Order: sequence, then structure tokens, then C-alpha cells
Amino acid sequence: MQENLGHQSIAKAFVEARKAASILHSYPGDIPQSMDDGYAIQDIAIALDGRQIGGWKVGRVPPNHVEKFAAERLSGPIFVDEIAYESDGDGPEMPIFDDGFAAAEAEVLLRLGSVPDGEFNIDTIGQYIDDVRVGIEIASSPFTGINGYGPAVTVSDFGNNKGIVLGASIPGWRDADLLAMPVSLDIDGETVGSNNMGEMLDGPFGSVVFLLELLKKRNIVITPGIWVSAGAITGVHDVASGQTVKAKFGDDLEAACKLVAI
Repeated sequence: MQENLGHQSIAKAFVEARKAASILHSYPGDIPQSMDDGYAIQDIAIALDGRQIGGWKVGRVPPNHVEKFAAERLSGPIFVDEIAYESDGDGPEMPIFDDGFAAAEAEVLLRLGSVPDGEFNIDTIGQYIDDVRVGIEIASSPFTGINGYGPAVTVSDFGNNKGIVLGASIPGWRDADLLAMPVSLDIDGETVGSNNMGEMLDGPFGSVVFLLELLKKRNIVITPGIWVSAGAITGVHDVASGQTVKAKFGDDLEAACKLVAI
């Protein structure tokens, strides 16, 4: 009972800080020591927040934490009102906690057109996906040290997500060699990272498999139409309000946004 009360208090602190745009300089409770604890806090926070979920982000657990936390990936919700669509020019404005933690990541976004009702794996999950787009994840939290205390802490504050930018669909993505597609991220016109999806753990389809298995374990209903932000391709890049972020994929696909302080 005492542990559940602790989870409730932490979840409430994060939800209130996000709504008030107030900064947390220390973790609001005992540091969660397992992924189960982190997700328990996240589940409470989702219920307290009350907004509709339109997708889920997937991220990598740093190698030095994999053994302790028995996990290679983590996840958090993406709320419908924090999903933006890329437009011409600098793209949509994306709010960040300027005095908290803020980063941008080049990612591919996959949409579930239907939900598997039986067994699935990395080779079969593609049949349930009906769109793959280029995009950007905004990772931002009111807790300044969110990435400094292990993945369970990251998970406890919505997986450190503050929205996604959906760019254009990748033409012919079912037949394209997605893993070989070059990807780069620019901040204010300067390239800060480049890579390809082949360097991701199991690639973007592996992220979808992980997420569906995790949500099933947590008894969270999976509905068609949800987006999966599959993980950072070029790295996690610190950002500040006023900056313009542009993710480039292949020869002519890109997504952009302008960062603004909450």
C-alpha cells in the first residue's frame, strides 16, 4: 500500500508540473528501481492526465542499464493534442520545457491499420501497418535530470515525450530498403547527427513488436490508428526554444518544426 501511495504522489507531481509548466529540479519521490515501478507510475499519470492517447514513443535503454533493468527499450504515451503535422517552411510550433529537459530526435512513425489478434513477430508485423512517415520526436520533461537516473525514471514521466511531428509518408515503404535510408538531423541549419535505421535495435518494425507486447502485458487496449514513434535514429540532440529542427530522410523527404517555450 505504501508503495502505491508513493507511485500516486510521483505521478501527480509530474502531471501537475506538466500542466503548470513548472520545473522539477529533483525527482518528486523515491527513485523507481524497476521498469515495473516506472510503468506503474506512468499508468497512474495517464489516468490522472485524462487526455486521449494517439500514439506511443519507443526509445532505447542505455547499454549500461540494460542488465540491471532487464530491458532494451522503453515506452511512453503520445497524446493526440501533441501530434502535429509538418507544413511548409519551418513546420509547426512544438512546445518544450525550456528550463527542464528538451531534445529532438529524427524518427520514423508507423501507424497501425489493424491490430493482430494472434501471434506476431518482426517478420509479420508489417501486414498490420498501413502508413510509415518521416518525423521528429520532441523529448521534453519538467524534470531537469530525467535521463540521469536510469530508464525507470524516464518511463515514469511519460517516457520523456512532449509530442511528435508527422512528415510525409515514405513512398513505397513496403518495398523500400528502410534500413539503408540515410537520415540526418539539423538544428538551425547545422547538421548535428546522421545515421541510418540499420543501426537501430531490430529496426523500426522491432519497435512495433516490442510496443505491442508491452501494452498487452500492461493490459492496455490497442486500437487501430495509433502511431508508433520508433526510436532515435541519429541520436538525442539537446534543443532550446527559438530553434528550428529539420529531419532529413533519403534524398527528398523531411520534417521540420519550430521550438517554443511552454
